Amino acid sequence: MSLRTRSGCALAVVLLIVAGCSHSPSRIVAPSISASGAAAKAMELYDTNHDGKISGAELDACPALKAGLEKIDTNGEGTITAEKLTARIKAWQESNIGRLGAGCTVLRNGKALADAEVKFVPEKFLGSNMPTASGKTNNRGYAAISVPLTNPKDPPGAPPGYYRVEITKDGDNIPAKYNTATVLGEELAMDAKSSQKGITFNLAY
Repeated sequence: MSLRTRSGCALAVVLLIVAGCSHSPSRIVAPSISASGAAAKAMELYDTNHDGKISGAELDACPALKAGLEKIDTNGEGTITAEKLTARIKAWQESNIGRLGAGCTVLRNGKALADAEVKFVPEKFLGSNMPTASGKTNNRGYAAISVPLTNPKDPPGAPPGYYRVEITKDGDNIPAKYNTATVLGEELAMDAKSSQKGITFNLAY
């Protein structure tokens, strides 16, 4: 069974807070990100052969970019350049979406893994303004993912971004490849695959 499969009901974009939406309980503004600065930092971190592209094995070092490759790589070359990544981040910003409802299902060898802590940790190249989102799985393995809420009227969820996914569970020795040395990553965005097909992480251990 594959390491990570996607389920149509695992993630739903249940709530979008858009600038200028008068019926919203409050206006949620996405964290400030320099699109060009983030792209340049990503190249610095992951373009290890300095050819101006993140591709092939380099993508394995950043699971979130690998998960979002299809939306970044608009010409189908299988590569990420600073220009492509800048354009993708600007697309999030131009959508005026500050927060997306998010969730995922966690399985272990095809069976629901309950009481697991799931963290969506923003990639460092996005800067220090991006918060970590998290949630705990229920007995069906589903976790609603959200940043900490400062106002009880604010909707749960997470801002658009690239996230490393870390899964742990008290009393369960989940391998490092699913947490401290994670191979799991996601792009959260209105038009990302995750918003259309949902997210399921199937851990094999």
